Amino acid sequence: RCLATRNSSAEIARPTSPIKAYENTSVPTDIVLICGGLSYCSALSTTMRAAGLVHRRPRACCSSAIAVAALSLTCTISGGGIKQQSSRAASSTSTPTSVGVVSALNIAVITGTTRTSPPPRPILGPRISSYICQTLEDRGHSVSVIDPRTLQLPLLEKPHFAYARSQIPTQLAELHEILVKADAYVTITPEYNHAPSPALLNILNHFGSSVFSWKPSAIVSYSAGQWGGSRAAIALRPILSELGCLPVSALVHVPNAGSVFDEDGSVIGDEEEAEKWLGYVGRCISQLEWWGKAAKAHRSVEDPNSVSPAFRANPSQRNAPS
Repeated sequence: RCLATRNSSAEIARPTSPIKAYENTSVPTDIVLICGGLSYCSALSTTMRAAGLVHRRPRACCSSAIAVAALSLTCTISGGGIKQQSSRAASSTSTPTSVGVVSALNIAVITGTTRTSPPPRPILGPRISSYICQTLEDRGHSVSVIDPRTLQLPLLEKPHFAYARSQIPTQLAELHEILVKADAYVTITPEYNHAPSPALLNILNHFGSSVFSWKPSAIVSYSAGQWGGSRAAIALRPILSELGCLPVSALVHVPNAGSVFDEDGSVIGDEEEAEKWLGYVGRCISQLEWWGKAAKAHRSVEDPNSVSPAFRANPSQRNAPS
């Protein structure tokens, strides 16, 4: 654990608990950073050391402590230093669903259903997708929807990275551009035989990890029954992790989806019911926004591929030394 401040004369308490370290610090300064084992925080602390703002390499501490402390402050890298942004997130009265401080992100929403006619009745995928997309747009983000029903991408025969640049099919090239420009991803999947949608996986499998890496993702699952696609969501986690777009911890499960959202993607029920769903989904989106903004800010000052280059030759590049 490490506390860094631009005020060199500040008195810094160093208690045993990494959580209490922030609470017990009396620092009249414009920056306090608690950093530890999380990759984004470690990367940010490296930048601070380069700028002369901190001279100690942080030791690892529990990720939950970092998450709690980091939510208290919103920082951006500016020139050679770090500047605190004026934000409601720095206020003790702010809530996790507050969106006033989040800069707009480009978010790619990848859906999984291929159904165009019943059964089952109603078709659930478009309802869930409409609600998620509208919620993201209401929070100020730019949304691109990748829908296998209209995309009609063939089963994987040759991935994008296997083509010579001059021979990449137009459809794959357009998809690649959307995915590369995205700051974060939201995957929406039904559950088939306790597994994610084959159509969703087919889209993901057409691209390598260099397309998705260094960005966060979120998982939304749904079903007509009581489990809400939870088993599909858990199975999707390691796939997104392998692609490098680490999924946030808060999952969204929608059980009995046909009775939750109408054809327009609006919550069925009164205003109180709508607020419940907004809070539930908002927790996941807030995590996506936090990590998406952090990753976007740091990519602007350091190319992540310079510290961990993408594998481009053959799978043996992954091998441990023999």
